[in-house]
Amino acid sequence: MYRAPRGTQDILPQEQPYWRYIEARAKALCQLYGYERIDTPIFEEAGLFVRSIGSGTDIVEKEMYTFPDRSGDSMTLRPEGTAPVCRVYLEHGMGSRPQPVRLYYVSPIFRYDRPQKGRYRQHHQFGVEALGEADPLLDAEVMEMAWRFFTDLGISDFSILLNSIGCPQCRPAYLEKLKDYYSRLAPRLCPDCRRRLEQNPLRLLDCKQASCLPLGEDAPRSAEHLCSECTSHFQRLRSYLDALGLPYRLDHRLVRGLDYYTRTVFEVQPSEEGAQSALGGGGRYDGLIQELGGRPTPGVGFAAGIERAVLALKHLGTPVPPLPRPQVCLAYLGDGLEAARLASALRQKGIPVLMATGSRSLRAQLRQASALGMSYTIILGEKELASQTVVLRDMAQGTQREIPLADIATALASL
Repeated sequence: MYRAPRGTQDILPQEQPYWRYIEARAKALCQLYGYERIDTPIFEEAGLFVRSIGSGTDIVEKEMYTFPDRSGDSMTLRPEGTAPVCRVYLEHGMGSRPQPVRLYYVSPIFRYDRPQKGRYRQHHQFGVEALGEADPLLDAEVMEMAWRFFTDLGISDFSILLNSIGCPQCRPAYLEKLKDYYSRLAPRLCPDCRRRLEQNPLRLLDCKQASCLPLGEDAPRSAEHLCSECTSHFQRLRSYLDALGLPYRLDHRLVRGLDYYTRTVFEVQPSEEGAQSALGGGGRYDGLIQELGGRPTPGVGFAAGIERAVLALKHLGTPVPPLPRPQVCLAYLGDGLEAARLASALRQKGIPVLMATGSRSLRAQLRQASALGMSYTIILGEKELASQTVVLRDMAQGTQREIPLADIATALASL
């Protein structure tokens, strides 16, 4: 028997209300803040991600789904959402639009990672990107959107972690201090961190291995080694967050897993003790578009995992509205020709109808309608056809009445 590939899941009909609810809240939020929807291809040239994410990151080295197409070009299934949006910004000349350009997406993401609860090799993200403005007020806007997204869903038990990792001017000196600190502890580092010590020392702070976790507590703090511009940006951001009443706490170990981040980084973490899986996160990426061949263009964004939001809603027992579905079933006796015509006519008038099929008896059709939770059943048989009437049965009350065939649409609409 074939099964879904490891690290993927089927989103069954009974799960769909959670997904549609989350997507609806995301859409409403973005409309409130003036963000427009964008959809990018599910795969891109591999070089886009190698260049943007960074060749020394775990995503590029271990997690990307990369393959040659028939032309020999190297393609990669989208492992994150920001780089494709930046590619769109460049390719379609969005720099000529009023800045910042505010965009959002809901899309699948692919990473070859160890599957675990809430973490899949194909998962889905809701993300926002604001490009073309360096004002820390935009950072605060994106962070407020992240906070509102989860609170609007009914999720409140989380923390926003915040840090600044500086810019290309001040970060090199900080990285040297970080390397010097961890070099003295090299024998105690896990194998991955020994490699990171040379290739990507900032990621040392992000290691979750038991041997490395306590070492980061006394590591040099990036926020204490910022240049004057980064210091001013961070102070202004914090003043905006305080003015908005947005709760956050500083975390000097927060660096995120992508090389393109500059200055602001933040994560939304569940408050449960020992929780390690972020609900979402983001930050500023002022050098990314320039790295991809464009002019210096600041940007800031945020992404949330939809699967993790679904888990959080289920954990909290949050009710979500059911999806619209037919409340009327059409049961019939005979060959079904006239029943099909009636069902089609009702649907053309905007009345959802579920039509019985097969050769079940009328009693079996009524049982099926009851099992499906139908509110009403239209019964059409030879007697009704002869008199140009139908029987309308109220499934909850168990009562029924005869209605002229020409009046059934009006009767259903009134119900």
